[in-house]
Amino acid sequence: MGSQTAKRLRENSEKILDRWEKRAKAEIKAATNQDTLLLRNELPEQLLHIANALTTTIARTDIRVRWDLNEAHRLGKLHGQTRAGQASYTIDQLIFEYHILRQVICDVMEEKIALSDIEREIITCTIEQSVNDAATEFSTAHSKIQQELIHTLAHDLRGPVTAAKIIAQQLQRKLINEEEIAKRITKNMDRLDLMIQDLLDVGRLKAGERLSLEFKECDLDTIVIQTIKDLNFIYNNRFKYISSGDCVGLWSAKGLKRLIENLAINAIKYGSADTDITITLDNSSDEIILSVHNEGSSIPLEDQEALFDRFRRPYYTEEKTGWGLGLTIVQAMARAHNGSVEVESLEGEGTTFSVKFPKSPAFNNIQHTQYSTQSSLLM
Repeated sequence: MGSQTAKRLRENSEKILDRWEKRAKAEIKAATNQDTLLLRNELPEQLLHIANALTTTIARTDIRVRWDLNEAHRLGKLHGQTRAGQASYTIDQLIFEYHILRQVICDVMEEKIALSDIEREIITCTIEQSVNDAATEFSTAHSKIQQELIHTLAHDLRGPVTAAKIIAQQLQRKLINEEEIAKRITKNMDRLDLMIQDLLDVGRLKAGERLSLEFKECDLDTIVIQTIKDLNFIYNNRFKYISSGDCVGLWSAKGLKRLIENLAINAIKYGSADTDITITLDNSSDEIILSVHNEGSSIPLEDQEALFDRFRRPYYTEEKTGWGLGLTIVQAMARAHNGSVEVESLEGEGTTFSVKFPKSPAFNNIQHTQYSTQSSLLM
């Protein structure tokens, strides 16, 4: 009977995953806005592993048993590590994902034929093994993140402070003119301020607190122009702007300024040096698209989903300074405006981050002036 149950589990895998995803998005805040591929993660492999455990036709040798145990460890650790890097996931939510999975598997499998006690025990024990390993890895990964954050915090905050000190010393010696002094001080203090804001905001979101954004009727085109003007003063006119014209709506000017700044600094940091960065505002179609394009090396497809996770950066960017928070803030600000953010990166064509906002009456006619972005914005 076990081999037949395993067969039915394999045949119903997609149904189980669909039902699990629907429940997870409805019952777990951190899963609400997750992409299907990222949310399911290694769950298809998890189902296959459970099916193998149910298969009585496979010889249960010591080697096989050890392999099954190692596979359960691997899958659980992988899931825990991935969830640790995703914004706003907690260990309770991670564990609850597995409880939902166990319930969904049993519900789907018993729609036609009841599971035996031993089959239920195999499913439960396999999932419990995975959830234990996932929780352990989640805690370990969070501890590592905290240590890395402390190290990066000390390194990054010292940067602009040290630069300001050097500028003051040069001023004493009258080695630079006043305009250059103002430019350098502004650049370093803006870097410091933005890093602190990002760190505080992500901390609030992680804790389930709110970020208040004031929405007023204003022109997005004007917000972009003013932000680029400030950026060009600091970064030697690296930014070019292409606009389709006025874009009046209900916007959080402060929030969108931070969104643009984070995308711009990201382009400076990871794009080719001394090449133009193009910011485009397209208001000509059914949606409003704000994009930032930089030349340089492409981002591998498998790394693109992780770009918006807290403290997560691909291995080849580890020598760059920064906390990996900027794009998380970008995503939060986009969602606060009922929008979304996407990335397209191709070899030889550079990288483009596009923030898409709706142009619907339901969005433009919001009556309130205060919108609180909760932790669900990053879930």
